[in-house]
Amino acid sequence: MSSDLKGRQKGRFLHSFTFAISGIFHALRNERNMKIHSVVTIIVIILAWIYHLSAIEWMFISFAICGVLALELVNTAVERVVDLVTKEFHPLAKQAKDVAAGAVLLYAILSVVIGCIIFLPKMF
Repeated sequence: MSSDLKGRQKGRFLHSFTFAISGIFHALRNERNMKIHSVVTIIVIILAWIYHLSAIEWMFISFAICGVLALELVNTAVERVVDLVTKEFHPLAKQAKDVAAGAVLLYAILSVVIGCIIFLPKMF
């Protein structure tokens, strides 16, 4: 492979990170639920620092946090695509949005359970 081709591929690869980061910041600026999840994330990280979580506990908290944020981004993407396809009410469009929101809700509930398992014994 020529060095020019490698350079272009590396440039495209690095450029894809720019798109991803732009999407994350767009959601943080414009999506109410993403803002809520981010505030909760900051609170959880502060608590984790205060209570000196173990490496395993940090791992579970990290999966919980990143899972909720990632699913919220996917939910936002599904909402945008559905809105792009149709502005009119359609039962399938509603179902797509509701199912994506349901995925976020399930993972958020799991994350709260994980947080309770980790933090409640430390607090009481």
